[in-house]
Amino acid sequence: MTADTTTDTTNALRDAFFALHHGLPRQGPGSDATTRRLLALAGPLPERPRVLDLGCGPGRSALLLAAEAGADVTAVDLHEPFLAGLRSSAADRGLTDRVRTLRADMGALGELPDASFDLVWAESSVFVLGFDRALAEWRRLLAPGGTLVLTECVWTTEEPGPEARAFWADAYPLRTVSDNAAAAVGAGDHVLGTVPQPEGDWDEYYGPLARHADAADTTVPGMAEAVAAARAEIALRREHGADYGYTGFVLRPADPRWTVREETADDVPRVREINAAAFPTPGESALVDALRADPDAWLPGLSYVAEAPDGTVAAYALITRCHVDGAPAAALAPVAVAPAYQRTGAGQAVVRAVLDAARLRGERLVLVLGHPEYYPRFGFVRASAYGIKPAFEVPDDAMMALLLDGSGPVTRGTISYPAAFGV
Repeated sequence: MTADTTTDTTNALRDAFFALHHGLPRQGPGSDATTRRLLALAGPLPERPRVLDLGCGPGRSALLLAAEAGADVTAVDLHEPFLAGLRSSAADRGLTDRVRTLRADMGALGELPDASFDLVWAESSVFVLGFDRALAEWRRLLAPGGTLVLTECVWTTEEPGPEARAFWADAYPLRTVSDNAAAAVGAGDHVLGTVPQPEGDWDEYYGPLARHADAADTTVPGMAEAVAAARAEIALRREHGADYGYTGFVLRPADPRWTVREETADDVPRVREINAAAFPTPGESALVDALRADPDAWLPGLSYVAEAPDGTVAAYALITRCHVDGAPAAALAPVAVAPAYQRTGAGQAVVRAVLDAARLRGERLVLVLGHPEYYPRFGFVRASAYGIKPAFEVPDDAMMALLLDGSGPVTRGTISYPAAFGV
């Protein structure tokens, strides 16, 4: 086979792939509902947020972000027909002034200035670069306080079957959600939340794709191969879909002003000082010491401090074991910031760090009794929404819960705290 023949074959396969996918509402598993869930986890945004949608495809997410988040969206893709279709759709919806298209390689975005976007968004496209490279290269594009949202195919079991392993070994190396979360934390990001995508998100992609495959003219060069590949992928999902799935990750770079780390023995006196100074009574300081002495309550690796630039321990956060009707859960308490560092971001930094640590050690549910205007920024909602309540009277909006893995039911019932809490 000559070089020209090889090139012709490659071009025919590429053209057939895009012809098969032309006109699909999505180029990967997703739904408007999932986009909205991811957007909610990203937290409060500026009034007119600047959004970069990478690998936008036909632009379903870009249009939703422009319309519902009031965003100015820069939508990036290499395939010009996708961008042309998006421009047309934006015009039809009166969003021409909100959606700008850019034909570019998402791995070569040097023309985009640093810190120029409040939200970097990538649904079903990060595989083009790979999870780790995307985190490393896209971080510079985020403005201070900005958020990265991406969806990635992951293993959903520790022991996937040989058929799924063989397919993904050739297609793209998968990791578990926890492995990707650990990679994000290791790269300097906080995990604000994860969203396992429902089976309906696959149906929204594979349903139209299957119809296109059935209607395709397989006499066109490359089309038979493109159709066969699409049908093989759909069949794998149908027969082995329990082994893998898509999950959304909502990430934010850690605040560079603070070094967050696990507490050491040398920190204990300073932790006592911070708790004594931050609360009106010495009870919180004594509580931490009592929890350290309780092996049933203490969770190694979940006692965290934040250091100021001068090395001073500025803030503290602790997570210990509690239960909900006998099922293990985790309690965030206390959180304390030295008076000199209050309202500086030290408290947020240490809370996000200890929540990351809890996520990585496999905790699913974290409970906190605290200020209802402070803790929702970390994703906490009223515990009563999950059917969870304390054994004592508190305002409903002060008892909050955070489901770290974003999936599955949680045990309903009454919270049992360690004896040290005295409740």
